[in-house]
Order: sequence, then structure tokens, then C-alpha cells
Amino acid sequence: MNFIILIVRMKKELKLYYSKLSNWDQLPDNDQLLVKKAIEIMHNAYAPYSKFNVGSALLLSNGVIVEGSNQENIAYPSGLCAERVALFYAGANYPKEKIKTLCIVAKGNLLPISKVLSPCGACRQVMVETERRQNEPYRVILVSQNNVTIIFDSASDLLPLAFG
Repeated sequence: MNFIILIVRMKKELKLYYSKLSNWDQLPDNDQLLVKKAIEIMHNAYAPYSKFNVGSALLLSNGVIVEGSNQENIAYPSGLCAERVALFYAGANYPKEKIKTLCIVAKGNLLPISKVLSPCGACRQVMVETERRQNEPYRVILVSQNNVTIIFDSASDLLPLAFG
């Protein structure tokens, strides 16, 4: 007896929704404050190997702003990205507060100044898990070195096929 196996492949489409501004000064005042805080903390980054400084600032539901900068280590996997520094600090110190908005900025030669920084896969996974844990999406603002700004309404938009 012969069997014929028929494999049907269906193409599916994923859509990505975001807003784009030519400059972050077009954001509402509270979002501009987050960008300013992220830029300030970016200067505290420890990035002697990549020379790529990243800063993040997030707004909690209680109005507190938590900041983070990337912290490298000569043993590369031992470092931590700016967004995870801020997210983990918020989770450890304000576990009952929800994140409303996360802003990420960067400066360095790893990226052309016109390109918007995209969080690494590990950061995206942490961002999505944080969103799932709080049962509520939060906005993500990404600002390029020439101030072009992209806004996502949910961290999940950055990783639609997240683990878990």
C-alpha cells in the first residue's frame, strides 16, 4: 500500500503598526520628558567595547520614572542592555506598578544616525513578558540619533511571535 502525503503551506501575514514622527519634540510633554531622561542616563552607559551608549526611561502608573543604561562586560553575555536594566529595576522595586511607556535612545557607530534603534531579541522577550505579567500593553518609543521617533502601542508589536 502506498501513501501520499500532501503538505499544504498557507501563507500568513503579520502586520506591524506604529507611528512615526520626524522629531521627538512633536511628542506630548510627558513623552518628551521620558526622551530627555533617556538621553541623560545614556551618558552613564558603560560601553567601552561597543562604544554604543543606550539609555532608557520608563514611566510607571504611579508617575515614577525609572531609568537604565547599558552596562557592558568584557565577557559579553554578562552585560545588560539599557531597557532590561530599567525593566528589571522597576520589577524589583515597584512590582505592583504598571509600566505605561518605555523610551529607548542610543548613540554610537553601530547604527547609522538615520536608523532607529531596534531592541535586541532578549530585550524584546523581556518587554513582552513584562507586558504579559501586568496584563496591559505599554507604549514603546524609539528615537534615532537624528531624532526620528517611532511609537508602538504595545511591546508585543516588536515581537509578534514571542516565546511562551
